[in-house]
Amino acid sequence: MFPLRDVIPSRTTPVVTVTIILVNAALWFFEVSMSRGALNEFLRIYGVVPATFAPITLITSMFLHGSWWHVIGNMWYLWIFGDNVEDRMGHGRFLVFYLLCGITAAFGQILMNPDSLLPTIGASGAIAGVMGAYLVLYPKSRVLTLVTLVVFYEIIELPAVALLGVWFLMQLVNAGAVAATANSAGSGGVAFMAHVAGFAMGAASVFVFRKSSQPDQLWA
Repeated sequence: MFPLRDVIPSRTTPVVTVTIILVNAALWFFEVSMSRGALNEFLRIYGVVPATFAPITLITSMFLHGSWWHVIGNMWYLWIFGDNVEDRMGHGRFLVFYLLCGITAAFGQILMNPDSLLPTIGASGAIAGVMGAYLVLYPKSRVLTLVTLVVFYEIIELPAVALLGVWFLMQLVNAGAVAATANSAGSGGVAFMAHVAGFAMGAASVFVFRKSSQPDQLWA
């Protein structure tokens, strides 16, 4: 399932969401301009490497990506769900919330395999937090979704609670499978535990970061 758009319009300009997307895009183009050896060293320094942990990488790692699909997919999810969450939090609170979710996601992956020498990079943990907040704030929202079945596909509207709930359960199941094999580099190198930790932090901390003057349920 791949979300195409949600039904809730932005009431304010999502300046933080757009800025995060632009920063990620700029850094991605910087990455692709580097040689393979220089890029590997760059990711080793600025990605989260559990065995040689450096605190600054908790921030830098969430603005780096490993492939075109990685960065495009992450930014697309942020574009769909970030604007409405930013609406409900305000720009400054949303930025702090986003960074907090990304940091929590990184710690989740570190705890998964503290001896790993592989750098963990990507915004997906922070964006998972945004998705968790969206689920809490707008469970009755609907998301236009591309559903593929082998060679067939269909575009349908799904309740946000169904789409995001299924997504979270998939991350949880995969994180458990990776933990069972004690191999954090499995499953294509996807940091499933980071997704789980980020989503959980987003769903829990939204109650602290949301503006209390507005209702949670805006759309049926």
